[in-house]
Amino acid sequence: MGYAPDFITVAMAPFIKDIKRQGIKVVSNAGGVNPHGCAAALKKVCEVAGVNLNVAVVTGDDLMPKLKSLQDDCIIDMQSGQSFPKAVVSMNAYIGAGPIARALDLGADVVITGRCVDSAVVLGPLVHTFGWDWKDFNSLAAGSLAGHLVECGAQVTGGIFTDWDKVPDWDHIGFPIVECASNGGFIVTKPKATGGLVNRGTVSEQLVYEIGDPEHYMLPDVCCDFSHVQLDEFDTPDGTAVYVSGAKGHPPTGEFKVCTIYPSGFRATAVACVGGVNSKAKAEKTAEEILKRQV
Repeated sequence: MGYAPDFITVAMAPFIKDIKRQGIKVVSNAGGVNPHGCAAALKKVCEVAGVNLNVAVVTGDDLMPKLKSLQDDCIIDMQSGQSFPKAVVSMNAYIGAGPIARALDLGADVVITGRCVDSAVVLGPLVHTFGWDWKDFNSLAAGSLAGHLVECGAQVTGGIFTDWDKVPDWDHIGFPIVECASNGGFIVTKPKATGGLVNRGTVSEQLVYEIGDPEHYMLPDVCCDFSHVQLDEFDTPDGTAVYVSGAKGHPPTGEFKVCTIYPSGFRATAVACVGGVNSKAKAEKTAEEILKRQV
């Protein structure tokens, strides 16, 4: 199918009438390499439920039509310096939040994208809601940080926390919520009566996850400086929350990261590795919680 089918069957179909009734806007990069197919599947769900939603599709990430010209430009890998591969199966750019915000401006209820930076699905709605200027780089960095913290789901609510033994109810872990203000500050929390944990430590670990240089985190819309971010933990009636502020931004580089797939004689396999202090106990705990979740 080329897209994430559980976006249709799990995230949307059971709640489609609630989404319509409450006026909830949905933005997802579940379109994968076939965003139009994903949108068509969603429209069928809407038809069956008797619900009318404006579904927008963001394209432009597929660079295969430009393969020859890109090869001729002698582009090299940004880290290794390796030359452009000759045999390419797919090539997709990580696009930014601009098209998402524009689709919402035009009245979209649901925005489905192909490949984009994960944080863009949060930054786009924030730009649309608050009317941020695309040259207000501090706000763009703050919105991107909000997206970065929640882009990996339950990682920021304790899913990969170093102090894993302090995280309760893994099998019922709550996914994160960010409550954002127009000045770029935001609160990280999770739904009431769910498992997991939100505190300064869980947010800190997700903040530095996969960003490389924290002073120059490159995104299509902004180059972020997270080196002065402040994390203030406080208690609420529903548990602990963290207020995040201090992100700074600079103009983007004008370049896009691109995911290029090509045959090179390698095969990828995946295993679940558990390491560090008390790794045996952590592995046993992980297995127990997975089995609980399955039941």
